Amino acid sequence: MRLDKYLKVSRLIKRRTVANEACDNERVTVNGKIARASYEIKVGDVIAIRFGERTLTVEVLAVQDNVGKADAAAMYREVSQ
Repeated sequence: MRLDKYLKVSRLIKRRTVANEACDNERVTVNGKIARASYEIKVGDVIAIRFGERTLTVEVLAVQDNVGKADAAAMYREVSQ
């Protein structure tokens, strides 16, 4: 699954266009490297998203196309810095 779609489906970012912009502005890294929106996400990848001064780091636990709102948080696990 593409990185921008994963960010939207997992509800880490609200809209896919916003996820795309975050990737274009180099605010998203996967496994320590700046990632483009087209990057293929795999289970075990570590995603870091910069929101201004705050950085959210998560580990991918599942990759699914359609997930309900209640189950979206089960797709990742927050990693403490």
